[in-house]
Amino acid sequence: MRVVEADPYTRGVTFSGGDPMYQAAGFAELARQIHRRTQKDVWCYTGFTFESLIQEDQRDLLGETDVLVDGPFVQELRDDDLLFCGSRNQRIIDVQASLYRGETVLWKTDY
Repeated sequence: MRVVEADPYTRGVTFSGGDPMYQAAGFAELARQIHRRTQKDVWCYTGFTFESLIQEDQRDLLGETDVLVDGPFVQELRDDDLLFCGSRNQRIIDVQASLYRGETVLWKTDY
């Protein structure tokens, strides 16, 4: 946590690899501390869909996630022109807006 707090050049923390949703409770606590102690965003990459996660035990982690990249990487749908994801089936979701509105809200980028 000290490394995250001390780094003035990063805007956020990303959870990925090995799918964080399999260890949702631990990642939820880490994300909670990041939000409590810094102004950094939390991004999470998962092979699950947002719609399936809001129905399961991972909801606590979703509550602490700012942006979710959901869906499995599919080689046949690979697209090197996409920002922040690797295949066209993946979505970049504004989690807090989605939870508030009760529907999936895609994250808007200015890039």
